[in-house]
Amino acid sequence: MSQFAINLIFVGASFALYIGIAIWARAGSTKEFYVAGGGVNPITNGMATAADWMSAASFISMAGLIAAGGYANSTFLMGWTGGYVLLAMLLAPYLRKFGKFTVPDFIGDRFYSRGARLTAVVCLIIMSVTYVIGQMTGAGVAFSRFLEVSSAAGIWIAAAIVFLYAVFGGMKGITYTQVAQYVVLIIAYTIPAVFISLQLTGNPIPMFGMFGTHVESGQPLLATLDEVVRDLGFRDYTADVENKLNMVLFTLSLMIGTAGLPHVIIRFFTVPKVADARWSAGWTLVFIALLYLTAPAVASMARLNLITTIFPDGPSAPALAYEDRPDWVKTWEQTGLIRWEDKNNDGRIQMYNDANAAFAPTAEARGWAGNELTVNNDILVLANPEIANLPGWVIGLIAAGGIAAALSTAAGLLLAISSAISHDLIKKIINPGISEKGEMLAARISMAGAILLATYLGLNPPGFAAQVVALAFGIAAASLFPALMMGIFSKRVNDKGAIAGMLAGLITTLLYIFTYLGWFFIPGTNMLANTADNWLFGISPLSFGAVGAMINFAVAYAVSLSTEEPPQEIQDLVESVRTPKGAGAALDH
Repeated sequence: MSQFAINLIFVGASFALYIGIAIWARAGSTKEFYVAGGGVNPITNGMATAADWMSAASFISMAGLIAAGGYANSTFLMGWTGGYVLLAMLLAPYLRKFGKFTVPDFIGDRFYSRGARLTAVVCLIIMSVTYVIGQMTGAGVAFSRFLEVSSAAGIWIAAAIVFLYAVFGGMKGITYTQVAQYVVLIIAYTIPAVFISLQLTGNPIPMFGMFGTHVESGQPLLATLDEVVRDLGFRDYTADVENKLNMVLFTLSLMIGTAGLPHVIIRFFTVPKVADARWSAGWTLVFIALLYLTAPAVASMARLNLITTIFPDGPSAPALAYEDRPDWVKTWEQTGLIRWEDKNNDGRIQMYNDANAAFAPTAEARGWAGNELTVNNDILVLANPEIANLPGWVIGLIAAGGIAAALSTAAGLLLAISSAISHDLIKKIINPGISEKGEMLAARISMAGAILLATYLGLNPPGFAAQVVALAFGIAAASLFPALMMGIFSKRVNDKGAIAGMLAGLITTLLYIFTYLGWFFIPGTNMLANTADNWLFGISPLSFGAVGAMINFAVAYAVSLSTEEPPQEIQDLVESVRTPKGAGAALDH
């Protein structure tokens, strides 16, 4: 059986499963559409939240980023995981106790203002649209390789599948679909990692294999990797980070951005009780850890496999002849995500860091005239089974997993956008008298419109959004997270302060991102450029969300302290939301 047929079977079977679940779990009311009826089991919700969270960025891109940047890019792991601890401790139970459907719903009622609700809707849509572009683009990459269609056709197929189970099923359909998607993606991620870890280290547990002995060299795998990247002019894979301030701010931005993501927060409104919201967050961390503990091993082994494929006799020996390139390179060349240019006309593939001036004499002595192989980092996880010559069914499995990761998060984001428009904008501001049937129709139309917008932007992505989803976290960190925190833990912050804070955080973050966009990436790659001299105080656009959050907090408190206190009933509401367990029956509502 051909590899294409195997891929088609795995991907087709997963699609049939998702659509079947959506038909079974079709939403019949607004409560089922927005929060799945509020009766989802914490373990089920934890699994669905993990799938909602582990997007194409986690499944496809994160290991590629770590593979390219080594220790320096471990901040993605620390920030994204740490954000869930914040969410579990500081937000999830309190928001669940408040008992609303959406993040703008909480902000609008807590800050007793249509303006605050509208500002939250705007922040949510900007963040979610930025995020969803990356998911649609990721789905296009997976489809273009594994189903042998164009990237554009892949995005349209992804949009059609999401439409079928998200528009009709709402949160109820999405929840149970995401459970299935989690099972698919975690199996798809771990099985190839186990095979490759066994090949390289003899250890079946990837995270232990990464710190184990490399079978071929007889020394620690990471030490071997350090040697081969150093011999090609790159920094050691395990090298420390020079700009510690930027690293701390970037990690913080990802943490508080994670805790402020509306499509994740909304999941904690789907459980029956406040205690269940805490348990959901705990189970989510468990399910996420299965992938996040494996990702660094996948990254290091993929980087080593890639280099040894091109330099089978070592970096100092002649590189592989282009005509002898392995089948996986030929396959991925068809997608345009691997490109070769013979700069010294020797017919061989040279791959090294030609931006490193100190390495230039070595490269010249070897007869190299520039890096000739451009590899998109996003393909490393998807191509890993092929690089390691794993069986065809493993390749088919990872195809289904990559697509599941993109679709699960896209569905959650689109639901957040739909809910914000139909519930917070139309029902709460434009037409408060709308019937439940009318609101359901508005929700489905909003979802369909959001899918079309996401598809269009996936086909014509703005550069910044296509290259890194982390910008969405910066926007969430600078705008929504501070408002949620102050709404729960401060009785003094009023409507004027909340609105001013959100706008200040959002605007300053967006201005910084667009001002320094030109120094964001190394041209022609999706690797972060080392251009701290061009950034304000050495802070990269990816890290500025943490600064935007500080500005949000400062402005909100300054404006609130200079204006009137919130009404007494609002202060009492804040006090009741913070009531500890056992202090009142309201906790279990």
